[in-house]
Amino acid sequence: MRPYFERMDDLGNPLPEGHLERMKENVSRIEEVMREIDAEVERIKNYGVKTEEIHKRGEMTVWERIEYLVDPGTFCPLHTIYDPENEESGHTGVIDGLARISGKWCVLIGFNNKWIAGAWIAGQADNNLRVTDIAKIMNLPLVWLVNCSGVKLPEQEKVYANRRGQGTCFFRHAELEQLGIPVIAGIYGTNPAGGGYQGVSPTILLAHKKCNIAVGGGGIVSGMSPKGYFDEASAEQLIEATRHFKAVPPGSVKIHYDETGFFRAVFETEQDVLDGLKSYMAEVPAYNPRFFRVAEPAEPLYDTKEINSLIPLNPKAGFSFENVLARLVDNSEHLEFRPEYGPEIYTGLVKVDGFLLGVIGNRHGLFPDYPEYTKEYPGIGGKLYRQGLIKMSEFVTQCGRDRVPIAWFQDTSGIDVGDIAEKAELLGLGQSLIYSIEQTKLPMMLVVLRKGTAAAHYVMGGPTANNHTAFTLGTAATEINVMHGETAAAASYARRLVKEKDAGKPLQPVIEKMNEMVKHYQETSRPLYCAKKGFVDEVIRLESIRKYLVAFANGVYQNPRSICPQHHMLLPRLIRSQIVQGLARPE
Repeated sequence: MRPYFERMDDLGNPLPEGHLERMKENVSRIEEVMREIDAEVERIKNYGVKTEEIHKRGEMTVWERIEYLVDPGTFCPLHTIYDPENEESGHTGVIDGLARISGKWCVLIGFNNKWIAGAWIAGQADNNLRVTDIAKIMNLPLVWLVNCSGVKLPEQEKVYANRRGQGTCFFRHAELEQLGIPVIAGIYGTNPAGGGYQGVSPTILLAHKKCNIAVGGGGIVSGMSPKGYFDEASAEQLIEATRHFKAVPPGSVKIHYDETGFFRAVFETEQDVLDGLKSYMAEVPAYNPRFFRVAEPAEPLYDTKEINSLIPLNPKAGFSFENVLARLVDNSEHLEFRPEYGPEIYTGLVKVDGFLLGVIGNRHGLFPDYPEYTKEYPGIGGKLYRQGLIKMSEFVTQCGRDRVPIAWFQDTSGIDVGDIAEKAELLGLGQSLIYSIEQTKLPMMLVVLRKGTAAAHYVMGGPTANNHTAFTLGTAATEINVMHGETAAAASYARRLVKEKDAGKPLQPVIEKMNEMVKHYQETSRPLYCAKKGFVDEVIRLESIRKYLVAFANGVYQNPRSICPQHHMLLPRLIRSQIVQGLARPE
């Protein structure tokens, strides 16, 4: 298969100096958005107990533990500013992402011990489930840094029960293990009650000498037989019991190493625990990359930072998707699938760190004499039409057959609508694409480059409509909504305007309501809001997309559940209709 993969077709072109000059303001505006994101990340890192105080206790912060544990430069954070329940700290109390440890990729998650000693807090349960989803989809080990003081008791109703409550980790960890995915935990500090869930359900438990896990902590044990109220006598009993359990907390190393044997090993220092995790990660199942690489890794020919000069923050301005892709993939090469069909959509094969990925993305511009089912209006880039939906289904299905993971890139304003579109079967073809995605059982990732609108956001690899998208990335240009704010305001108030006009009433009050709605849409569609509410798993700089693509490619090819040998693949043969004798590259 060397003629197909070692030298693909050229992709993209250099940017003229004039273009770079014209886009300087755009680059500046992108950086302004990212400074807002960076400020929120920094606020979260500094929230709670000061780092100096953590050090006085002889502990490392969760960020220091991650930095020590992870191979340098490989951590790809996710959910950093996720806060779906508006928790008072402004985040979910856990830090997670893709990481390489001892040369092996994993999904890493750790409790933030700077805030309420790593307690269960609002929004955390859903964050934890997202993390287990990533491990399941990518077939990667899940590594925990457990340091959890249990439930934030004044708000237990926000964390404990329900179908997506914290107890779900019990069956989710068991599910991963039944799939052959190890869950490895390093355990620090006091982990009573709920804190013990993540401390007992993993596959391998490595403990710091001062840690403990228990069904109930000292406070719970000492308060188990109240009279239904508290008086001075019961308060004195509580004081005595609390002093005892503070000195000798239940579930210590003496119990769970010497007696129950739950702890696989106990370590003297915090770093020793992390070294133990490194040792186990070095031994998890993983293919040598040469099993699946189709070519030697190569950097893109063009600077990834130039993407800031390619994608306008103005959502109505177009750009070249191919030029963006050329700054993300190896040697700026590709094999495009059906380039003449469904011109509003790009589909093709690329290499990332030497691994084969399928890519699907929106194109921009005007398409004369398209779509083919009407002459009443021209095709507009970013919108989905009949051919584009069919092409995506075909490409996704072939990627499933050849076991090629997919990266989606969205900048879509929706699917064509109206009776003409309904006669062209777009409703059914959208669902057909979702069906095609589901039947592949392929790991996928999504980048919302700019717009993710209406049902097009769902069908183009959106996490709402499939089980295979491991994570979704946003950028400074990301905007996710059911429709543009102006369109929503017009749809909501058009009849009201007619009614007021016919009644001879002033229109200004209605216009003010419309502008309020436009502003609301703007505020609830921005990158920061999308990350807070979990519409995207992380907002990253445009030039960082390559780093996440590399992590994704390496992760999904590390230990895949199913394999298509390279010489059995059909996609490259479908793209190349013929090969010249002698296995030379076809022109």
